[in-house]
Amino acid sequence: MHKYILMLVFALTVISCGTDTDAGEFVVGSDYLAVSNKVIMIDTVTVEMSTINFDSLVTSSQSRILVGNYEDPIFGKIKSNGYFELAGSSYSLASTGSDTESVNYVFDSISMILKYDNYYYGDTTKVQTFDIHRVTQKIKPNTDDDSFYNNSSVSYSNDILGTISYKPRPTEKDSINIKMDNTFGEELFQKIKKREITGLTNLTEYLKGLVLVPSITNSSSIVGFNTKSVVRMYYSKYQSDDENTYHIDFTISDAVKQFNSISSDKTGTLIQNLPISSSKLSSSLTNRQGFIQSGAGVACRIDFPNIKQLKYISEKGAIVDAQLILKPVNNTYSEQYPLQDSLRVYVADNLNRISAPLANSAGSAVYGLLNKKSDEFNENIGYTISVGGFLQKEMWKQTDSKSALILTLPGISKSVNRIVLGDQKHLNNKIQLKVYYISY
Repeated sequence: MHKYILMLVFALTVISCGTDTDAGEFVVGSDYLAVSNKVIMIDTVTVEMSTINFDSLVTSSQSRILVGNYEDPIFGKIKSNGYFELAGSSYSLASTGSDTESVNYVFDSISMILKYDNYYYGDTTKVQTFDIHRVTQKIKPNTDDDSFYNNSSVSYSNDILGTISYKPRPTEKDSINIKMDNTFGEELFQKIKKREITGLTNLTEYLKGLVLVPSITNSSSIVGFNTKSVVRMYYSKYQSDDENTYHIDFTISDAVKQFNSISSDKTGTLIQNLPISSSKLSSSLTNRQGFIQSGAGVACRIDFPNIKQLKYISEKGAIVDAQLILKPVNNTYSEQYPLQDSLRVYVADNLNRISAPLANSAGSAVYGLLNKKSDEFNENIGYTISVGGFLQKEMWKQTDSKSALILTLPGISKSVNRIVLGDQKHLNNKIQLKVYYISY
């Protein structure tokens, strides 16, 4: 009798309903398989969704220069400046051995050659404009961890060394070429010619770095460029039969000193009041939705407040599997704002401090995998995450502490992709949790 009272309490508390499942159709460990064993599927356990905002993300050493800005209809305005320090491929002019030969060399031109890395987000059919500025402060990373963050910045001059307006073609072209200011190029050339710059130390004293800054009024996408991009200075011999053109490349040799400063203005959006990083914004306050945006540090938090009630179903029982299915909200994704193939999943405490990636019994990271098979109403499109092991541990915790899951997109530090997910009470795109529980 006591057992049935406990099961009734559980039903009222967790609002769970169970449906008998043929144990022969559900694969579990052989130790559980017995005539008296019973597997039930519970699909109404309470799942809470909220949105959080990380303090900062490491954006240095990501092998990608992110440049651009656009206004997102859901997430607001997002912008990325790309900073980097340069090192010379050489610090002397071409020579055949004559001490006076360098006198005959003259400066021709200087350009930045930016190589696409095939990443882009936003509307690349529209013209994008950005400028090259000279950094006026030494590019020096955080001394605690030798990193720069999405909210890091370095002062730079208002003077423009180069500008370009173009329609991005990141999957069709290799690179873009930006002609830079001749006065700047001539000065750099003369310092090398006169041996005033003979190495990296001299160079960074004169040229601390560059930053690519998108136009606020003329940009509608963010584009990724390869860190193998170069600033190329061309020179030649004056009044000589030598028709060769020579050049010196200035490259990004130190990955730590290349970072992207990514800013976000959420004014007027559902998540404009995101709290500090140790708190959360309930989906009940954001139209029954959770939000994720890479680069800006926006992530989705999933809580299971009543999971410990499951242990009262039977004297002996276990969660043998559980599937969490998350549905992107209709009309929030498109060709311009595509869904990514997976979600990254982390375990965190009540203050959103991540302890580790969610892992399976073999210790491998668990991802949310996208089902792309759509139907007329996109009801089948969603991400499935295996959370059985996590919920089993939460159910049998001896302390009152509870862990949650934090969802982000891959490449959180070097992209600006985003997604909107429906919570358990969303009208059309409800999150689902299917728990398979065996009593034995």
